[in-house]
Amino acid sequence: MNSKTKLLALAGMCFLSAVCSETASAQKKSKKTAATAAPAPTIPAPKKEGLKPFSEVITAKARTKNGLFKTYRVDDKWYFEIPDSLLNREMLVVTRLNKVPSGVSVGNQQYGGEELNDQVWQWERRGKQVFIRVPSYSVRADSTSDMYQSVKNSNLSTILASFEIKAYNKDTTGVVIDITDFYNGDVVAIGATDALRKAYKASALDAGRSYVDTIKTFPINIEVVTSKTYRSAESPIDNSIGAVTFEFNTSMLLLPKTPVKARLTDPRVGYFGQSQTDYGTDAQKAERTAYIHRWNLVPKDTAAYMRGELVEPVKPIVIYIDPATPKKWVPYLIQGINDWQVAFQEAGFKNAIIGKEAPTPAQDPDFSVEDSRYSVVRYFASNISNAYGPHVSDPRTGQILETHIGWYHNVMNLLRNWYFVQTAAVNPAARKAKFDDKQMGELIRFVSSHEIGHTLGLPHNFGSSYAYPVDSLRSKTFTNTHGTAPSIMDYARFNYIAQPGDGVTKLHPEIGEYDKWSIKWGYTWFPGNLTAKQERAKLDVWTIAKAGNPLYYYGRQGTSLDPRLQSEDLGDNAMKASTYGIANLKRILPNIEIWTYQKGEDFSDLKELYNEVITQYSRYMSHVRANVGGMSENFKTTDQKGTVYSYLSKAKQKEAITFFNTQLFTTPVWLINNEQLNKFDNGQILNKIKAVQTSTLGQLMAPSRIARLLDNEAKNGTANSYTLPELFTDLKTSVFSASRPDAFKRNLQRSYVETLTQLMTKEMDVPPGANSEGLASYGITPINVSLSDIRPLVRAELKSLLTLTKTRALAGDNLTKAHYDDLVIRINAVLFPKK
Repeated sequence: MNSKTKLLALAGMCFLSAVCSETASAQKKSKKTAATAAPAPTIPAPKKEGLKPFSEVITAKARTKNGLFKTYRVDDKWYFEIPDSLLNREMLVVTRLNKVPSGVSVGNQQYGGEELNDQVWQWERRGKQVFIRVPSYSVRADSTSDMYQSVKNSNLSTILASFEIKAYNKDTTGVVIDITDFYNGDVVAIGATDALRKAYKASALDAGRSYVDTIKTFPINIEVVTSKTYRSAESPIDNSIGAVTFEFNTSMLLLPKTPVKARLTDPRVGYFGQSQTDYGTDAQKAERTAYIHRWNLVPKDTAAYMRGELVEPVKPIVIYIDPATPKKWVPYLIQGINDWQVAFQEAGFKNAIIGKEAPTPAQDPDFSVEDSRYSVVRYFASNISNAYGPHVSDPRTGQILETHIGWYHNVMNLLRNWYFVQTAAVNPAARKAKFDDKQMGELIRFVSSHEIGHTLGLPHNFGSSYAYPVDSLRSKTFTNTHGTAPSIMDYARFNYIAQPGDGVTKLHPEIGEYDKWSIKWGYTWFPGNLTAKQERAKLDVWTIAKAGNPLYYYGRQGTSLDPRLQSEDLGDNAMKASTYGIANLKRILPNIEIWTYQKGEDFSDLKELYNEVITQYSRYMSHVRANVGGMSENFKTTDQKGTVYSYLSKAKQKEAITFFNTQLFTTPVWLINNEQLNKFDNGQILNKIKAVQTSTLGQLMAPSRIARLLDNEAKNGTANSYTLPELFTDLKTSVFSASRPDAFKRNLQRSYVETLTQLMTKEMDVPPGANSEGLASYGITPINVSLSDIRPLVRAELKSLLTLTKTRALAGDNLTKAHYDDLVIRINAVLFPKK
């Protein structure tokens, strides 16, 4: 489900969102010292002039805790004792919401446990002051490189805060500072984000209504809880209060002194990652290097591991379930975590990932779901239908350090709706308004597994579901073995292809062939002191061996260029799959009221699920639409044969238009069930159907798509490409097929003329420019409309339509004549504009 990351892998999924672009800057450090890292501190002999003795600052009534830093509380003052040994050490600082008032509504920043910010801090001492510096990892060079000093000079760390030294500790091996005002202050890095401030028009922090609640120190981390009140013009609770209060948890986690070895990214295998500019390589340019995000798994018994035996890791990935989670769902969430154990076996590990219930206060009084040492599935009491699986990583190497998965209560409603409209035609268990706990639990397990994939570093693989032939998804034998896609990281929901009588009962994805392969690629441990490039050479052999096998294909999220990379599609032919899907919707829609009947209830479920049928129908249109002007994208290295980009065949593109002419532009009257509509519809459903028709028509004629049609014709010739004139002819044949059109056809005809008008009179929103390459890679192919062949061809099409509409305006009833008269006027206004 949709993925979220900031130094996080952002989502993340999000289970809903199809956008997930997350690249954070990083720096690799191994045996060599990176330019941006401060050298080991040389601490001068302490000068105590002007400083109070330790006992006068930290008095006998101080409450003392030992940990990463010693912490002291004296009345309402809080102090850190920072040992010299930890000066200039890198520490990852993550601030999360801990508690929020009701009514907060800012995406991914509105529930306790959601992350707001992360930074790396270095505590530095100069004279009688201590500074917090925030290093940058966007550029680097090894200390042995000629570029080292130059990079160091142009990558100075910013100072976030300064503190006066209040005292030296008893043996002068550390200093004591007062951190009360800093943590209680208006510092964005450890408080409300700009998004929260803007949403509630927060002007400033009210220190009088803010305080440091607790500070807990542990061996490698410190957890600070603060309560902060901001003056607010739009309080989510009551504007008369003029303020909003949040509780924050800021974790400061000591990063490894010696960073783990990073693994270089490969676009042929999907991983979240982070990049940097490296000036220390032999490349004759400023080279970008990128590392994947992954947990550090090292075998306990390296000899057994090298013999091919499954070995437990030194430190497994442990993910706890929030104590706030309803008990009946805990086993399913845990199972979703443990499902990944089979994938880690491909990398040589057993028990590599473990789901656990959070310990009770009696079992572990120090356990906290905010503690950065623990990874947790956080359960949010929310009406948002979503879940996401972020992770926090070391910006130097990409090592994943922890995760706080967001699980919204109302994701169950989303699952109910999807499961109903995609499977109810073949699945009696889905034919109800409320599923039993076992059925819902299995769906929760499926989503849990998907989100855990994100926390392991895996992005969405939108190309995975294309690996399975459409007809294979109608086979009970095939689906029992393979599920619906080779990767649970695809947005391949439930099997909408299977038809009644097929006997298919396995209706959703599981950890599949691609998932096992990607974990093997990212987590296999290599012995010896190999460099990242030496490891990449070994991995490249594996990747090339898998090339060409669709089971192991990775297709990135976010591009509309390649029709294989669609959200929520199934099978290797969108036209065929969508035809099966529509056949099932035709079976489901007339039965919604019967299947969701609940005595004494209103028609809310009928309305919701009826709209879900239209939404699912619209999804099928988007799956097919991508085939027109579509290109396949297969990333390769120079030692691989074949093309990276190639256009779909002319026949495949024409097949897509034929689908639209049959399933969309021919009025889908089956969507109009008056017996049910009369129970809830107040005049909106017909307009929703028209919206699907006109939106699809407009997008088929979008400048970006036309740009690719023209490019294809120029490269491959008219005989081998689907051309713009053919598109116009094929669309017009269907849109203007009826001389006496119904309301839907009239709407489509006006939309067709309006779209042609826009092509004649408006430039593309994104004309060619500096970012053309980046836009084109996501399917937004820039084109200068006025200088292209678009307008001459559109003008010819409008002239043809003018002749047709003039003829039709002479016959028919009054409404038909008025309609075509109107089209004549519109077309004339474009072809013969008044000066």
